Amino acid sequence: MGGVKKGEQLPWIVPDELWDRIEPLLPQVKRRYRYPGRKRLDDRKVLSGILFILYTGIPWEFLPQELGFGSGMTCWRRLGDWQDAGVWQRLHEALLAELNAAGALDWSRAVIDSSHVRALKGGPKPGRARSTVPGPAPGTT
Repeated sequence: MGGVKKGEQLPWIVPDELWDRIEPLLPQVKRRYRYPGRKRLDDRKVLSGILFILYTGIPWEFLPQELGFGSGMTCWRRLGDWQDAGVWQRLHEALLAELNAAGALDWSRAVIDSSHVRALKGGPKPGRARSTVPGPAPGTT
């Protein structure tokens, strides 16, 4: 883990420019009128908590409360909610489109991971796996 040098911005603090790109992608959660419960923690603080955990590698439950990022479980749940809402995919696509429009991508060096590309016609059906033991297993009856 690399250290943070004096005068550098902490890597888990979300800069305004990045926040301006992420915030519109986040789902808006309305507070219930009746029985509103505890006020929801600010999304930007939670994102900083998520980045802190990813940067430091600490377990979610050990996120220090003193940092003001909420609990580790709040960050973990919110990360899952944002993943389910497609926030990261849309951010990735927007950044790729922006870089492509600026001519900053070299598509000749792109790689497609087959685990993310659907095989429309399917592949050959695997045959029955051959046994690696010398004989049949003894009966149980």
